[in-house]
Amino acid sequence: MKNPIEGLHKEFENRIKLGIMSVLMVNDSVDFNELKDILEVTDGNLASHLNALEKKDMILVKKQFIGKKPNTSYQATVKGKTSFKQHIQALENIINKQS
Repeated sequence: MKNPIEGLHKEFENRIKLGIMSVLMVNDSVDFNELKDILEVTDGNLASHLNALEKKDMILVKKQFIGKKPNTSYQATVKGKTSFKQHIQALENIINKQS
């Protein structure tokens, strides 16, 4: 029997990381403040989860200036998109087996 949790990725076990990737999967790019507002988390909490995803090459960070203000935006990498789709598929497989 195949292990039902085999396709789950540890990187997405946390609800905030799951939320970050969910937002990035449906948007080309999202900036820090927008992510913070959508997920309703603190700066520090969001920053630590973004850093962890960046270290695993799940997201790409782009720092720039808009006018005179710094702006940091994020997008899912190809690896991140592939891994997240596998994670969601594994969850769906588990749910469908339990039905």
